[in-house]
Amino acid sequence: MSDTTLPSQDLHEDDVAAIDHLRATYAGLRAELAKVIVGQDDVIEQLAICLFARGHSLLMGVPGLAKTLLVSRLAETMSLSFSRIQFTPDLMPMDITGTEILQDNGTGRREFEFAKGPVFANIVLADEINRAPSKTQAAMLEAMQEHRVTVAGHSFELHPPFFVLATQNPIEQEGTYPLPEAQLDRFMFMIGVDYPSRDEEIMIARTTTGETFPRLAPLLDGETVIRFQQLVRRVPVPDHIYHFAVDLVRRTRPETPEAPEWLKPLVGWGAGPRAVQYLILGARARAALLGSYMVRQEDVIAVASPVLRHRIIKTFTAESEGVTSRSIIARLIEELTKEA
Repeated sequence: MSDTTLPSQDLHEDDVAAIDHLRATYAGLRAELAKVIVGQDDVIEQLAICLFARGHSLLMGVPGLAKTLLVSRLAETMSLSFSRIQFTPDLMPMDITGTEILQDNGTGRREFEFAKGPVFANIVLADEINRAPSKTQAAMLEAMQEHRVTVAGHSFELHPPFFVLATQNPIEQEGTYPLPEAQLDRFMFMIGVDYPSRDEEIMIARTTTGETFPRLAPLLDGETVIRFQQLVRRVPVPDHIYHFAVDLVRRTRPETPEAPEWLKPLVGWGAGPRAVQYLILGARARAALLGSYMVRQEDVIAVASPVLRHRIIKTFTAESEGVTSRSIIARLIEELTKEA
């Protein structure tokens, strides 16, 4: 065990025990999900990081990669309410938030009563969020940001924990409404869901074509999730980790002197300060999930791609040359690590 994983002087004894509990619980979650989900270890880790860091995720992947199954079973292992919203061009904001319905109160008088929409759940899957018009997307994103919805002048709180997972299909863009960069920035992670390996695909064929899926044991409730979310924000971060995160983000901005020359023709706009916040929060959550009592540089590196990939706006030159955001981030990390 390295010295960075030993209990920190800044960490209370109760927090040390809580981190050990979180690590054991996370191992149990992975074991339960492995009963129905084959592979996707990185996706599961990133979803857990987002949940315990109190962030939201955008999943990118082609159909059939078990995104919906993974999210619903994750909610099952945590005893959290789950709802799925299928975004379509005719979906209206009230279809998400809910609406007021005229009801008879039993005394002969009629009154409006608010009927809650599917956004009133602990885990919400916004399936193909880019297929709904802008005003519907805005209603969903307002709920994510404010943790409440406003209907007919009345505000209704969304009870924590509240976790939104939106999906986008990268291969069908006809008739869609792409999310603006300012709205993409509200997602802590953009998680890439890739095809499984050959061995994993054989295992999928063997385990998912039987009669029924096994039921998963609930390991967490809402109150415990909230306590772990509070714990994550108390994980100590050394000063050099803050410097590393800030230097990495600043290098993504082509107009700053910190940006390398090779990046300037490839990136039109870099990541903002929110990226630094999410790098630190994500690193804190990852450290706690893996049982570390202090954030390490490898924790920041592990969350850098999902934090930055949707915050780096590439130029036409990068698009035409097939340069990806992932490759830009990987090169920046490599150069910064060598300098450190």
